Amino acid sequence: MKTVILISILFFYSFFLFAQTSISGTVTDAKNIPIEGANIYLEGSYDGASSDENGKFSFETSETGTQNLIVSMISFDTYTQAGDVSYLKDVNIQLSEAINQLTGVTLTAGSFQAGDNSKVSVLKPLDIVTTAGAAGDFVAALQTLPGTTTVNEDGRLFVRGGEAGETQVFIDGLRVFQPFSATANNMPTRGRFSPFLFNGITFSTGGYSAEYGQALSSVLLLNTTDVPDQEQTDIQVMTVGGGVGHTEIWGDQSLSVNSSYINLAPYQWLVPNDRGARWNKPYESISGEAIFRSRKEKSMFKFYTGFSHANLDIEQEDMNFDEFVRFGLKNNNLYANSSYKHFLEKEWTLTAGASVSLDKNDIGIITNSIETQEIASHLKVKLKKNFNNRFQLNFGVEHFITDYKETFASEDGFTFDSDYIDKLSGAFTEADIFFSNSFAMKVGARAAYSSVLKDLTVSPRVSFAYKSGPKAQFSLAYGDFYQNPLTEYLKYDQSLATEKTSHYILNYQYSGDGKTFRAEAYYKDYDNLIKYDTQRPQFDSEFNNLGSAYATGLDIFWRANQSIKNLDYWVSYSYLDTERDYRNFEERATPNFAPKHNLSLVTKYFITDWRSQVGFSYSYGSGRPYDNPNAIEFLAEKTKPYNNLSVNWAYLISQQKILYFSVSNIAGFKNVNGYQYADAPDIDGMFNRREIRPTADAFFFVGFFWTISDDTKKNQLDNL
Repeated sequence: MKTVILISILFFYSFFLFAQTSISGTVTDAKNIPIEGANIYLEGSYDGASSDENGKFSFETSETGTQNLIVSMISFDTYTQAGDVSYLKDVNIQLSEAINQLTGVTLTAGSFQAGDNSKVSVLKPLDIVTTAGAAGDFVAALQTLPGTTTVNEDGRLFVRGGEAGETQVFIDGLRVFQPFSATANNMPTRGRFSPFLFNGITFSTGGYSAEYGQALSSVLLLNTTDVPDQEQTDIQVMTVGGGVGHTEIWGDQSLSVNSSYINLAPYQWLVPNDRGARWNKPYESISGEAIFRSRKEKSMFKFYTGFSHANLDIEQEDMNFDEFVRFGLKNNNLYANSSYKHFLEKEWTLTAGASVSLDKNDIGIITNSIETQEIASHLKVKLKKNFNNRFQLNFGVEHFITDYKETFASEDGFTFDSDYIDKLSGAFTEADIFFSNSFAMKVGARAAYSSVLKDLTVSPRVSFAYKSGPKAQFSLAYGDFYQNPLTEYLKYDQSLATEKTSHYILNYQYSGDGKTFRAEAYYKDYDNLIKYDTQRPQFDSEFNNLGSAYATGLDIFWRANQSIKNLDYWVSYSYLDTERDYRNFEERATPNFAPKHNLSLVTKYFITDWRSQVGFSYSYGSGRPYDNPNAIEFLAEKTKPYNNLSVNWAYLISQQKILYFSVSNIAGFKNVNGYQYADAPDIDGMFNRREIRPTADAFFFVGFFWTISDDTKKNQLDNL
């Protein structure tokens, strides 16, 4: 009996040994370097092993048939190989480095971002509004970044040799058609939007995403706050007006509203700023904004709207008139957009939105009147798919409609109407591909068709990024960009073609230890720019697309906020070489908005004992070209350099009450914006001229800001 039992045990033991299958192999990385400590096992079983110092592993299994061999290791993507266990011998397994979204490479060529959640931020949200001299204006703060040019009498964004009209603004991905407030000649404008409603800003000076079109030079992307952190009320009393804002939260929904009233009459009475001008009615405006948010488990809905009314009446000096020239303006602007985002199954995201704007101007020039009206809208739908952490796809369609009307009427009864309607359809697709934590690329294309121009354009765009070290990387970008001719041309001639530019960008960025350094070289090639044969665009001008241009340069940015306790500063420098043959230019030349050198220095320092934040900013621009009709060469002379030193001081009366002072151009630099020449020569054959200077050399501002919030700690220091 014992013999039978022993034979049975030996039989089953030998059968078990016979049923076992050996699995073996080697685990390496992409460079064929052995990986020690990788976990290798058959899915759904307890059979497995770890790789040794040579990357080798071996284990036995009683599983049969097709099985999944799993290999996992920290910092590497999990590897899966399906196959019959009998063939899983001496397998060579190569693991791919896992993509780390926090420390991996990012695509930064041509792009500056501001946002607490952006790992490539060079500015924080409060930087946009705490810069001395900016007075809470987005654009004024962005003009301290490299690639921009301060055109003192304009106030809009001039980027890398491009006109202000070549930059477009988007809120939550939807176009803003009139982003700047209306103003008079030689008086800088401001952005229409209140800073505290936005928590993310991306300023692309070139090479931007295929999602955005109709911009030859740059795009400014503003993202409204998704979820406010608490209910609060903000009260503002200023030397130029006042404002109030409030945020209400109930459950997953919230509403933020703010309104402001600006009237420069008291300031004008106290500190006259009327060089070369007489005010009949100083600038006055009333504006309001509101944003409603509704957040669900897998969706987000936002509705934003803004309204502004502005009016002014001024008489300005003019070389060609014996008397001052009257200019009166009334502007009404209404803008609204809604956006909806839904997170679908399997890593799909749907985003849809629409924006609409109505802008009306009633203008009086001497005894003539001009009435304009623009109704514009933007519809957009896009889908995003995260296939994995190495490949994301983004694609969508959009449609723009612009309806513009203008009526000119003179005192003698002559009238002239100009108008156009354009329907522009676009489609885009773009993929982000991460080959490793050190190398990534973005590739995409955009197509658009304009009904008024009957023109189809296709724009390829691609960018690469290579991380050369833990805190440094290189980026390279190329793209084609198209834009319809501006309204000042299209209202007279709809037979024109789309203007074009190509961008080439090389970027280096270092970021770490409280320091950021960026150096970016670029080249822009323009084609199909608009030319005309009169002094200015008018109904009898002959227009064509024979213009061209180039712009090349180098931008440098340095920021440090930990070198000295409580001190934060940044320095920007831009070198620009550009020439254009467009508009009514006699030959290719550097335009008057493009100085060769620009420099900005911004500092902020918090003095704890004084309960104060003090700061100053200094801006420099080399002389700007102007055309002297008494000289032979075209646009060959330059103004004197531009200088501006501004200071500010925010004093905390208490945690939620702030007294704020600021003075722009405190040194009183006598800046010259250019020269106006007479249309006809004098008896000696010379064209007389006058300097075009700001109506005042300096501007001071005093404000009291009071916040009432749930935590009794929040204040408006971030908004000053």
